[in-house]
Amino acid sequence: MMRRIWAAALVLAALAAPAARAADDAKKSDDKPVVAVFKLDGTLGEKPQGEGLSFDGKAPSNLREVVERMRKAAGDANVKAVVLMFDGATIGHAQKEELRQAMAFLREKGKEVYAHSDSMQMGEFALLCGASRLSVVPTGDLWVTGMFGEAMFVRGLLDKLGVQPDFLTCGAYKSAAEMFMRKQPSHEANEMQNWLMDSIFETYVKLIADGRKVDVAKAKSWIDNGPYTAERALKAGMIDAVEHRQDFEAFVKSKAGDGVQFDHKYGQKKQPQLDLTNPFAIFKLFGDAAAEAKNKKSGKPSIAVVYVNGAISTGSGQASPMGGSEGAYSSDIRKALDDAARDDSVKAVVLRVDSPGGSAVASEIILDATNRVKAKKPFVVSMGDVAGSGGYYVACAADTIFADESTITGSIGVVSGKLVTNGMWDKAGITFAPYQRGKNAGMLSNATPFSTEEKQRMQGFMDEIYGVFKGHVTAIRGSKLKKPIDELAGGRVYTGKQALELGLVDKIGTMQDAVQFVAKQAKLNEYEVRAIPEPKNFIEQILEASSGGKDDPKRLDTDAPRIIKLVGPSLWDLAAPELKQLDPQRLRLARTAIRQLEILQQEGVCLTMPEFLVK
Repeated sequence: MMRRIWAAALVLAALAAPAARAADDAKKSDDKPVVAVFKLDGTLGEKPQGEGLSFDGKAPSNLREVVERMRKAAGDANVKAVVLMFDGATIGHAQKEELRQAMAFLREKGKEVYAHSDSMQMGEFALLCGASRLSVVPTGDLWVTGMFGEAMFVRGLLDKLGVQPDFLTCGAYKSAAEMFMRKQPSHEANEMQNWLMDSIFETYVKLIADGRKVDVAKAKSWIDNGPYTAERALKAGMIDAVEHRQDFEAFVKSKAGDGVQFDHKYGQKKQPQLDLTNPFAIFKLFGDAAAEAKNKKSGKPSIAVVYVNGAISTGSGQASPMGGSEGAYSSDIRKALDDAARDDSVKAVVLRVDSPGGSAVASEIILDATNRVKAKKPFVVSMGDVAGSGGYYVACAADTIFADESTITGSIGVVSGKLVTNGMWDKAGITFAPYQRGKNAGMLSNATPFSTEEKQRMQGFMDEIYGVFKGHVTAIRGSKLKKPIDELAGGRVYTGKQALELGLVDKIGTMQDAVQFVAKQAKLNEYEVRAIPEPKNFIEQILEASSGGKDDPKRLDTDAPRIIKLVGPSLWDLAAPELKQLDPQRLRLARTAIRQLEILQQEGVCLTMPEFLVK
């Protein structure tokens, strides 16, 4: 009975939705001059998230959506200027390069870009100085003092807990396990971190010099003489004005016209919103979402973007009605690539990789799926902030690989290991009695370190996977490689700029550059860019789960229903918000380390790269 009531409500609300949308459209029909405002706050993600149930109407931000909105503003005659308000956003090194390109495009199209902030560090300054005019509040601080990096080591903690790390690697530079095995970096890891820092620093200096129209020597002198108050930065020529926000607003209006309106959601898709004061609001919400789901596909020629975002794991992710799922899961990505290959409206595919790697098995599954796409239509890879180890593995089949200058990539190598936890349990007074059948059954047990024979077996297993990894790279990249594979691999990590010089990637460019490049290959002049799988709104997720999904008897890999996560929070979830306020960047390192251990525990071998923090 309840199911019929809900179905009837959905039908009635869906019938009412077009009229409501028509009324909304009528309100927007008057063309008025606007200033498009982009507030940079929170974490700028990569992969579009499904629409969650929003109580504030705010959409989760992702890089492609922000760039597309900025590019839309560039061609909109009603947009008189663009404002960037920096409010403590977490934006990756490569993402800053991509936003700088979008800012440059706006200025090329005759749009002034005005940026304002309360404070900035080096990376934020490198981003915002690409604006036509940059201002800071009085006494605001500019910590433009260079770059500071940290590599995390937990060996001392493990010793105190009575936990013994036992890890193996392929390649002297494959330092992902050093955080567990050592208290300080090895000589090779130290050397590698320094060449990465040098390259990223050089990119930032160039962005600052280009943005402020000074030479590199001047930009470096600014950095060496920091930090700055806003007033001192103005005298040095680093910014254009010192002003409070209301004065900044008045300046923008004086340039754009007094009648101009500030559009804080320019180009943003309206989010489903629940009015808790209206008992019938839920029915309209369901109707709007159902109607939108029905009209999603336009049938226009398109460029598909498939995301490999986060740690790479086997299986499928779990959807959440609050929006999306974390991680890159092989079954989901394989299906997305196969769907893109089969869809006649998809004329070309971009694989967007922002991942430190993970499961070797999952990486192989995704790589195989990329080959099937490549056999049917133009296919390129666009690397984000990180595309290392398994992230490079899944990318290497593309004929053309794009990376930003500060992308972190490479890390061709293999890691395996475990944490021996008996000492920790002994301290707690808890003991375990092992039972084993089969000589090597306990190889991955946390009770004891690897025996000599087990270590030899594991190393042989890893060497085999390492050989396959190197074989893929040499077979596909071939003569593009500037050095023998063993001089490029061994766990060595590079920036995109360094990888280009070594032949590991083909072009320096953003995701927008990759899309335009593959569109030319597909001979497309007009096209839309869409993510596959298309993010589902929360109504679609609920209906799909309750109906059992879409099964195609002609295909093995179909839309089986997934569990929607409605479970209570874990201890990590409860602690993370507090830790995020105290030290969000170190929290990211700790979370990544835990994810690496989870993958190792599941599979024994991991294609992951070392994590380090650069501020």
